[in-house]
Amino acid sequence: MTLYIDPPTWPGHGRLWSHLVSDVSYAELHVFADALGVPRRAFERDHYDLPAHRYADAVSAGALEVSSREVVRLLHGAGLRRRKGAARTDPGAQPRSS
Repeated sequence: MTLYIDPPTWPGHGRLWSHLVSDVSYAELHVFADALGVPRRAFERDHYDLPAHRYADAVSAGALEVSSREVVRLLHGAGLRRRKGAARTDPGAQPRSS
């Protein structure tokens, strides 16, 4: 299981945030987030938003540190990228086969 996290550079609600993603499936992402104790409400379309103070926890649990650009590239490459306004599907669904 390999998960990826970008640096906490995204501002919101008075904090800085990271994005936690999988390049395999949403199911893998949910399992990892559950193990970290991250609430499901932190899942947004194709990633989990993690506050800066949880960044080290995710890395200690095995998430690989990558750039924000790499997070987007990984999501696109896996067919898991969901843009804002895209039709909602089951967040546990597997990506489509090519």
